[in-house]
Amino acid sequence: MTESTTPKMHLVCPKCNATNRVPSNKLHAELNCGQCHASLLSEHPDNLGETAFNAQIAKSDLPVVVDFWAPWCGPCRMMAPAYDKVCHDMQGRARFVKVNTEVEQGLASKYNIRSIPTLAVFAGGREIARQSGAMSVTDLTRWVSAVLLKTSS
Repeated sequence: MTESTTPKMHLVCPKCNATNRVPSNKLHAELNCGQCHASLLSEHPDNLGETAFNAQIAKSDLPVVVDFWAPWCGPCRMMAPAYDKVCHDMQGRARFVKVNTEVEQGLASKYNIRSIPTLAVFAGGREIARQSGAMSVTDLTRWVSAVLLKTSS
């Protein structure tokens, strides 16, 4: 497949919210935003506010895995390294983001977050899966992989 015939995907920049069109076969390469030049796919989860979160969910062709968390939550802090590792390991298959429910109370309310940590996967502008409670790297990888497999079929 040549560069001109390779399907393009929309990726939203986590810094400036610009929508970028990138070849789907380049999701494992270093991709930078055409507007602000920030990295489009970070090896670490991006912390998003409401505007950036809404842009990611509405415009990104890549599934978005969201960790709804709070700084005072022990299980959230315990799971953070596992979430960071899975983000690194699965880079290019999904975008991994975090939403601080203390700061973004409107998002927590809109998505009916009642316990934390809560993980949700969004694809095509809608929530497709949800899991509450801290998970290990193995469990998190298994859960996200299973959800992503369903989105591709």
